[in-house]
Amino acid sequence: MPKNAGPPPRGGLLVVDKPAGMTSHDVVARVRRLAGTRRVGHAGTLDPMATGVLVVGVGRATRLLGHLASHDKDYLATARLGESTDTDDAEGAVLEKRPASRLQPEQIASTARAFVGDVEQRPPGVSAIKVGGKRAYARVRAGEDVVLASRRVHVERFEVLAMRPHDDVFDVDFEVRCSSGTYVRALARDLGANLGVGGHLIALRRTRVGGFDLTRARTLASLEEAFALISLDDAAAAAFARRDLDAAEAVRLAHGGRLSPSGVASEPVAAFSPDGTFLALLEDRGESAYPVAVFVG
Repeated sequence: MPKNAGPPPRGGLLVVDKPAGMTSHDVVARVRRLAGTRRVGHAGTLDPMATGVLVVGVGRATRLLGHLASHDKDYLATARLGESTDTDDAEGAVLEKRPASRLQPEQIASTARAFVGDVEQRPPGVSAIKVGGKRAYARVRAGEDVVLASRRVHVERFEVLAMRPHDDVFDVDFEVRCSSGTYVRALARDLGANLGVGGHLIALRRTRVGGFDLTRARTLASLEEAFALISLDDAAAAAFARRDLDAAEAVRLAHGGRLSPSGVASEPVAAFSPDGTFLALLEDRGESAYPVAVFVG
């Protein structure tokens, strides 16, 4: 058993550095054992081959996860140009090979830059998106031909860091900052398609989710040694815009009354009492701010 096991009464967050080979659900199962509670969830699934930041909520903090999952994210990744797979990553079967040795570094970099901005992206067929009430990956594994509809995502950065040609393929390391719902596998696939040689993802490491990056991440081994959560107060302050209420506003919120708008339209705002306790997530609706999740009482 870990030292100092057990979550505080209000729960909190963990930023786990997920290892390769584990599913996000595997990580949640491990944290449930360490925390001594089944009330554990995660924000933003990572594929088994991926590593890096997985935000895990324990206790009441699980109510933050849906809001955290919508935050933008950073990744370090490697695409292999010259080979296409049926999963758009290295876990799938190779569908086609086209020699990529003719590609020039500036040609690859300029093609990557063309993805920056709002783009229409077709999610991989092997994904967790539901089709007719069933996960797309389950339909694919059952032998169905699944082609998902494209959707608009935002890529703030797609920067090539290094390129390594070998044999008939070209491995490209790149950094991505993107909106929630963006598939880096699909970026690797589409980069290869736009270059005329096909491509797939061979490595992926998530380095940030919203306000949480690898500097706050802990391995599962270290959590086995000493289990400690980021408190709900600290987690909310790191993840959301902050609004400090005065005593009268805090009482009004506790009794379900309306507050003046926070003036932040893009995402919820974390409301704190005068003593620094995180009270609720607020969302502006017209001339008032309403709680979308309350964490006291």
